[in-house]
Amino acid sequence: MNQSINHYLESLLPQRSKLFQEMEELAEKERVPIMEQTAIDVMLQFMRLQNPAKILEIGTAIGYSALRMADALPDTKITTIEIDPIRAAQAAQYIQDAGADGRITILEGDALELVERTSELGPYDAIFIDAAKGQYMKFFNMYSTLLTPAGCIYSDNVLFRGYVAEETVDNRRFRSMARKMKDFNSFLMEHDGYISTIIPVGDGLAVSRKR
Repeated sequence: MNQSINHYLESLLPQRSKLFQEMEELAEKERVPIMEQTAIDVMLQFMRLQNPAKILEIGTAIGYSALRMADALPDTKITTIEIDPIRAAQAAQYIQDAGADGRITILEGDALELVERTSELGPYDAIFIDAAKGQYMKFFNMYSTLLTPAGCIYSDNVLFRGYVAEETVDNRRFRSMARKMKDFNSFLMEHDGYISTIIPVGDGLAVSRKR
């Protein structure tokens, strides 16, 4: 999206709470990736329309997205997975400060190894993937089994800084990530079991609904 349009859209968004502003400042200071404002705004609107009873988030970081979802959906319970113990501890503190610890459950560990444990808290009406970009396809295949019949899967960063549209990417690591994300996008759009759309907000948001 054109940067000036993105800034304009961000300027229209309601002012966020002091806690969310504090988390945004920490994320910028410590270079913790959190969802871009226009993208999370769109995702939350989809979720309000969907009104999920339970959400699974893969990739907690400091708990920003989990708390934004909890704030927008006051009757929803959220399970969120984080591999980094330091980030998980930060998230737990923020969730406690927000008084949301009764609605948000953090599972600490590698999401590739937590399907059985996560299934005990499911099934889920929505799944949000925002973790290791190279593992998106595995996350989708492993956790889509826990989705309810009319459920949706939301995937962030699917345009990966625009590199997915570039013919050549000089940075070797970015080139590898872009290739994997392009493969994931093709996988989504060709999947027989889901209807998917990719929305060019933030770093790209994919929304996939079970057929």
